[in-house]
Amino acid sequence: MAAIASTPYSRDLGDELRRIREACTPFHGRAMALHLGWDPSKVSDIELGKARASDIDLVQYLATCGKNLEFVESFRRRYHHAFDLYFAQDNSNLRTLAMTETMASRITSYDLIVVHGLLQTERYARELFVDSHIEAPADIDQYVEARMDRQTIMRRHNRPECVFYVHELALRMRLGTPEIREDQYLRLLFNTHILRIVPAHITSFRSACTLYEFPKVAPVVFTETDVTQVFAQEKTAVAQARRLFQRLDAVALDEEQSRSKLMEYVSGLREDSHDPGTGLA
Repeated sequence: MAAIASTPYSRDLGDELRRIREACTPFHGRAMALHLGWDPSKVSDIELGKARASDIDLVQYLATCGKNLEFVESFRRRYHHAFDLYFAQDNSNLRTLAMTETMASRITSYDLIVVHGLLQTERYARELFVDSHIEAPADIDQYVEARMDRQTIMRRHNRPECVFYVHELALRMRLGTPEIREDQYLRLLFNTHILRIVPAHITSFRSACTLYEFPKVAPVVFTETDVTQVFAQEKTAVAQARRLFQRLDAVALDEEQSRSKLMEYVSGLREDSHDPGTGLA
């Protein structure tokens, strides 16, 4: 077993092993180690994603949990990439991102055409899924619920320190009804202490990006498209993300300016609602 730097995916898969052990055996971590003849710290290190388990380790662990060969092989294929410094997965996997957000002590993000998931209203989030026509309609409820569940970290007493840079283009997107957009603007207004609007004339930054920082493990850069998520822990990617946010800090509106800009959009919607030729329906 090799002790190496953990990654978001190694921590996710390690936690999956812990949940399998708790659901399928009577053993706590130390008892599991004794049963397998391992050092007492080995189970903990693997389940925390701090050490890479060998193929034999995985077979022994999962067999003790009553898993068959097909399950073991499927898990082993996923685990092969657990410690990759660049890792991509499809958007249906919500656990890796949620765990990354839960562990982070600082979150700095930039979004170009949509509001960050941690600041979305439920109706705005739902409209994003409906409007994309990518997710199956039957799956949308669970995706919306998962996104709202992620936001619980923002209500913790020890919540992460956050700065959300949102490009003005995201405010201009005509997503859903005016009521949906107004509710989203108001949500942002209540969070201007952690929000910076990037003015519309700034066109240098074309890709969404989030930097997660942690107390005891290496920072992680995250970006996603409609079909995939990418996690990068390699030092060059982290350094590039830091330079991006230094530049955004220099050009984005401050808290008071961001609040004024949002009020412009709220006022614009309300003025349109009083125009006989338009409506909020």
